[in-house]
Amino acid sequence: MPSRSIAGKARSAAPTQRQLRVGEEIRHLLARIFQRGELRDPALHDAAVTVTEVRVSPDLKRATAFVMPLGGANVPAVMTGLKRGAGFLRQRIAHEIDLRVAPQITFALDGSFEQASKIESLLRRKDVARDLEPPDDASSDGTGDGA
Repeated sequence: MPSRSIAGKARSAAPTQRQLRVGEEIRHLLARIFQRGELRDPALHDAAVTVTEVRVSPDLKRATAFVMPLGGANVPAVMTGLKRGAGFLRQRIAHEIDLRVAPQITFALDGSFEQASKIESLLRRKDVARDLEPPDDASSDGTGDGA
């Protein structure tokens, strides 16, 4: 029964090459669908949606698409529209990608843009910028020319 103990262990958190490849294929497909305006939901009529990442479960049955509406506009309405269109998107993925089972798609708002903005604003603060500058004594090496 040693095979049970091996099979029962939790998988590592790192995604496999297959998960990454399938996720990237789905990301490209979703981006093309959004670009062509194939979703007829009124909430998505004038919304430009960026698909930043798609994470696929180890069994390839579930996928989470991280999205961001252009400029962060109308986020609640866009996310609701995407949720309503998930079945249509799953059907399109089933026709375009050769998988045994088309993954169930959920959408999540990508918070990386907001996080990057916060980090950038922190780096611009005077007290932080001062700490990032090289010390005055390190810039002079005693030769007088600074080189």
